[in-house]
Amino acid sequence: MTSSAGSPARSANWNLPNAITVVRILLAPVFFWLLLADAGEGGALRWIATALFVVAISTDGLDGYLARSRGQVTDLGKILDPIADKLLTSGALVCLSILGEVPWWVTGLIVVREVGITIWRFVELGRGNVVPASSGGKLKTLAQSIAISFALAPLPALLGEWMAWVNAVLMAIALVLTVWSGLLYVRDAVRLNREHRSDADGR
Repeated sequence: MTSSAGSPARSANWNLPNAITVVRILLAPVFFWLLLADAGEGGALRWIATALFVVAISTDGLDGYLARSRGQVTDLGKILDPIADKLLTSGALVCLSILGEVPWWVTGLIVVREVGITIWRFVELGRGNVVPASSGGKLKTLAQSIAISFALAPLPALLGEWMAWVNAVLMAIALVLTVWSGLLYVRDAVRLNREHRSDADGR
């Protein structure tokens, strides 16, 4: 479909992929409540919370696939998608730290990185630039999703304490990728800032 000027029409913001992303955002508070209500007991609420997190974070690939296959990629979706991911992963880490299962310094480092990048994205959006998730950012999100999923499931009590070591390794990998991808975004921010200055000087 084309507009009257002959250019491709922009996909409507409110479509199925974006609706899935919004549902993921709305599920986050339910997940937080279930996790904290269990209070680290590893009971039914903890397993439900784990399943809800896995389902919610897995839809990240689904809404992206639908948006691309249907030609429904929108600027709104590019903004909401990383927000949904950050809300789920950062919120999960905060809850796990409250329960004493993830060190606060790990959670703090990851959350500061996530919030900082999100703020930068909104700044660039105000300048008319939409910054999509980079390949490094997507790899980071995958690593975080896996590490948090294992940390949420009370597997050490079920399979043995060796699972605690597995969880620690997975979280360490996620932390390294978080810092690395954050540095890549800092590099991009510096480049964009230089471009803005060059454009301003050329006027």
